[in-house]
Amino acid sequence: MAERVYPADSPPVSGQFSDNFSSGEFPRKPATYVIQVPKDQIYHVPPPENAHRFQHLSQKKVHRSRCRCCFCSVLAAIFILIVLAGISLAVIYLFFRPEAPKYSVEGFSVSGINLLSPSPISPIFNVTVMSRNGNGKIGIYYEKGSTVDVFYEDVDLCNGALPVFYQPAKNVTVVKTVLTGSKIQLTSGIRKEMRNDLSRKSFPFKLKIRAPVKIKIGSVKTWTITVNVNCDVTVDKLAAPSRIVSGKCSHDVDLW
Repeated sequence: MAERVYPADSPPVSGQFSDNFSSGEFPRKPATYVIQVPKDQIYHVPPPENAHRFQHLSQKKVHRSRCRCCFCSVLAAIFILIVLAGISLAVIYLFFRPEAPKYSVEGFSVSGINLLSPSPISPIFNVTVMSRNGNGKIGIYYEKGSTVDVFYEDVDLCNGALPVFYQPAKNVTVVKTVLTGSKIQLTSGIRKEMRNDLSRKSFPFKLKIRAPVKIKIGSVKTWTITVNVNCDVTVDKLAAPSRIVSGKCSHDVDLW
């Protein structure tokens, strides 16, 4: 039978080893081993072969951080500008109390329309428009480039423009303009409609005005704003002088 050999520093365990296994107990845990690494192999900075990559990644993170900061700064600046603009507009509105001018058609005479001949027509319209500026501290500059058109149904009969003028605050201005059309061919259906209107003494027309204006607030002038005026005008005959049976105007503004 082979003889068991135990380490020299082990205590005598006569009969204990076999007794522990036979009783179901486990032997003691093995001892803890400590591995010593030379001091010159402990790196507090990247090793030389990884230094370039470490530098590249570090610069990339700094670049992203700067871009993020710049983007946030731009957004903050835009937000502040929007808030300041809103406050400025609110102050201007509360101080000046602006209101849109009101428009009406005061004169509307027609000539040059012959319904008895199939030949093209060259109508002439003399139109008088009244503008009421009720603002106490706001003036209006009516600039060049305006257009004025008169329609019957969907037919553009004539066109022209408003004169250039300045309307001061609390002012009523009457503007007269002559609109002309040349060699306009009317269809048989349009001629028939006009003859029916002749028997009723009621000719409905649409007057459309598009005028570029600048608003004067105190000593400051705004950018160019476009005023669109649409009027439904009904006259009693197609000859001068004609009487306005009914007239109603509406308007809107294009700020840009």
